[in-house]
Amino acid sequence: MIEEIRITDLGVIGGAHVELGRGLTVLTGETGAGKTMVLTALDLLLGGKADPAAVRVGATSAAVEGRVLLRGSDPALERARDAGAELDEDGSLVLLRTVGASADGASGRSRAYLGGRSVPQAVLGELAADLVTVHGQADQARLRSPAHQRDALDAFVGGDHGERLARYRSAWQERARVDAELADLVARAQDRVREAELLRLGLAEVERVDPQPEEDVELAQEAERLAHAEDLRAAAAGAHVALAGDVDAGVDSSSASDLVEQARRLLDHAGPHDATLASLAVRVGEAGFLLADVAAELSSYVEDLQADPARLDAVQRRRAEIGTLTRSYGGDVAQVLEWSSAAGLRLLELEGGDQRIEQLGARRSELDAELEAQAALITSARTAAADRLAGAVSDELAGLAMAGARLQVEVRPADEPGAHGADRVEMLLVPHAGAPARPLGKGASGGELSRVMLAIEVALATAPDSGAARPETFVFDEVDAGVGGRAAVEVGRRLAALARDAQVLVVTHLAQVAAFADHHLVVTKSSDGGVDLVTESDVRSVTDEDRVRELARMLSGQDDSSAARTHAAELLAQSSVGR
Repeated sequence: MIEEIRITDLGVIGGAHVELGRGLTVLTGETGAGKTMVLTALDLLLGGKADPAAVRVGATSAAVEGRVLLRGSDPALERARDAGAELDEDGSLVLLRTVGASADGASGRSRAYLGGRSVPQAVLGELAADLVTVHGQADQARLRSPAHQRDALDAFVGGDHGERLARYRSAWQERARVDAELADLVARAQDRVREAELLRLGLAEVERVDPQPEEDVELAQEAERLAHAEDLRAAAAGAHVALAGDVDAGVDSSSASDLVEQARRLLDHAGPHDATLASLAVRVGEAGFLLADVAAELSSYVEDLQADPARLDAVQRRRAEIGTLTRSYGGDVAQVLEWSSAAGLRLLELEGGDQRIEQLGARRSELDAELEAQAALITSARTAAADRLAGAVSDELAGLAMAGARLQVEVRPADEPGAHGADRVEMLLVPHAGAPARPLGKGASGGELSRVMLAIEVALATAPDSGAARPETFVFDEVDAGVGGRAAVEVGRRLAALARDAQVLVVTHLAQVAAFADHHLVVTKSSDGGVDLVTESDVRSVTDEDRVRELARMLSGQDDSSAARTHAAELLAQSSVGR
């Protein structure tokens, strides 16, 4: 239950404190006084979209603060705790919404707080779904749509019907996904065949050539060596002679090894007299060993190196084979092998396409059977509830000055099953005895729609066999539009009946409705009288003579008319009878 709302700098309201309680609370006031801003403030608290243009002119931001009293069984209580909100000692929860004014054409920023914690705007909306039901004139228009009528019937069914609908929608969505994938596989069947054949050809070619890791690099090095064998031999032999001398030639020549050995002996001879030369002698000796090793390797290299035209030809042919692969499937052997691995996996996937089609077909059959079974249960529940809802609403219409009016709720097979089942739900109104039943969307007037909507809401909330969730608070924005006279009195009476077990807030322009209120709030506007004529509205509670004066204004437009005040007093007296 909403206990209070504080409004600061929202529209024409500079500051207002609205105290709410159980029972029926009406909100009245002159056209343009600011009743809409009170509803806008409530909408902000309930997670509605923020409009920077609603911030009062000259203010930098608007703020709306509300206090909600939660019971231990309220689903909203768990939602609030999940969001990290803290409750006051009396179990009340504070909601706060701020909206920044737009600056230089940019939208102002909105912030939401719940129990002292900053939360996303959507959290307030989730909380509101469990706390408040809001009906405005737009709901009358929506009541004309079959989808809205179906939703009302589903709400009346209640119980586990919502869970069954959720399971059906989940299966429906999965079937749509299966259908899409299946259609894609079938449509692309020829493309898959062509792609698979190209992959098989490529993999067969790679398998025939059988390239080995780094083989292209090794073959390039070998080809370079074989192509310059004589140059390499001459260079290696010459280097060997320079290092070790040419023993086979039988001539005395000074080789690098000989000269290094001569240097070592000289240093060894002088080493005992100087530690530095002794150290250098050791290092020269190490150089001699290194030269000897290199000379030996050069000798072995020369002996092993042979010009082999046949091997060179074989290497070039092998490189040509590998080159064909690298031009088609990668820049080098590593990339070819990587492509081969990926192509093998892709081929398995493509070859499994037929199997996947079979699997999807089987799954679709399973889903069709599941949807058919669930749809039958949904249809059964709707059909059973349709007559009960029609009877409950018809009873309410009789009490709303529509004697002889009846609501019919028909559940018929839809042309095609959809995401909400296999039914087409339609509400028809018989406005009076002997009149033909006509769809709400075609034959009902605005006043009739107002009363039908109210009757449905009361039936959902109070009918003994209604399974609809019953929120703590109902908000009606001019639900009495298009209604007058005795019908207006009965609308007020039904709102008061609904308010016996709930909190009901009604914005009305009819004194006949306002007379039934437990609490009467009036929105008044005033001007500072200055050049700029700044208008500001306030919300105040009226009782006793002030209330009579407001009802008189609503009846005649003149709050000082004795006749209007007498009529207003009569309305108050009549509304209290039997309550």
